[in-house]
Amino acid sequence: MSNNLLEIKNLSKIYHSENGEIVALKDVNFNVKEKEFISIVGPSGCGKSTILTILANILDKSSGEINFNIKNPKIGYMLQEDALFPWRTVLDNATLGLEIKNSLGVKEKKEVINLLEKYGLKEFINSYPRSLSGGLKQRVA
Repeated sequence: MSNNLLEIKNLSKIYHSENGEIVALKDVNFNVKEKEFISIVGPSGCGKSTILTILANILDKSSGEINFNIKNPKIGYMLQEDALFPWRTVLDNATLGLEIKNSLGVKEKKEVINLLEKYGLKEFINSYPRSLSGGLKQRVA
């Protein structure tokens, strides 16, 4: 057993479009040890966000291996833009991922509300993104 918390082996992502294929990632390899802080840097369009989106299980990989050496890993990351749905309240935006995974119950909703309160968003829970500052939108996202 490795002492790595996360192992990425030959990760690749190919997007298919009417104009052909776009290779976003090709044979990406890295490991992350427990309590290690890493940064993914590179020029615009090199696949940094694609890696994070795949790790968060939002996007499927085309090939390669992703091995978490812990049970039930929780992955989150801050998007470059807030990516909030303008027709959903702060609470509804914050619970969207759980809704999509069909795992939003009373307990989970209470946890989300507690997190929103922790991040100073209690008074905005029923507000819509248009009424929030940029910083508040980032906290919701």
